[in-house]
Amino acid sequence: MAIAAALKADRCDIYTDVDGVYTTDPRIVPAARKLDKIAYEEMLEMASLGAKVLQTRSVEMAMNHGVTVQVLTSFEDKPGTLLVNEEEIVEQKRITGIAYSRDDARITLTGVPDKPGVAASIFGPLAEANINVDMIVQNIDEIGRVTDMTFTVGKADLDRTVAALEKAKKDLQFKELTADKNVAKISVVGVGMRSHAGVAQEMFRTLAEKNINILVISTSEIKISVLISEEYIELAVRSLHAAFELEKA
Repeated sequence: MAIAAALKADRCDIYTDVDGVYTTDPRIVPAARKLDKIAYEEMLEMASLGAKVLQTRSVEMAMNHGVTVQVLTSFEDKPGTLLVNEEEIVEQKRITGIAYSRDDARITLTGVPDKPGVAASIFGPLAEANINVDMIVQNIDEIGRVTDMTFTVGKADLDRTVAALEKAKKDLQFKELTADKNVAKISVVGVGMRSHAGVAQEMFRTLAEKNINILVISTSEIKISVLISEEYIELAVRSLHAAFELEKA
């Protein structure tokens, strides 16, 4: 990708073991559809949220330098998926794809004193330990003047996270720390969310109909991520893929 950008190439073809970018993992949803085009921003979100087709750094470089990228297979002579600017996609559906990740763990601190700077005091030790925090939710008890803080970290960082927080427990003054590795992050991604309302409601309704409880929610302009119990990954992905009719061109 760096060479293509330096040479100002019109296009960079990346040959992989898959024949393009799909609406979701075809191993979970056989009806998943290969995309003809996907916007850089969408691919960047999907790559960071669990899709393994491309590395985020490659997508960032292509986007920053305006290099069109084609993802295609080394084993067959057929077109792949083009990574392009959003403006080059004529019809923008509400959702382009669904990503999932099993790499997250959930931490909950209960009974933390509710006072200014409490979030900084919790996440400061983690930053010093080079631990990245992703999804965050805070629940405040107005009567007891305490707060519960829930957030996610990478599973690989879970033990270090627990150790860092336990070490700082005297300063943080939380009552209890609980950790859960059996969670998964499911994300719907699409630049069409900018112009289509109701995506969050549709996502939450679909999961509720399958009795899938949402533990944490995180959003950006073009994606909505939820944390759920890991046992429901496949059911959630299949249900959302069908709800947003991603099998249709």
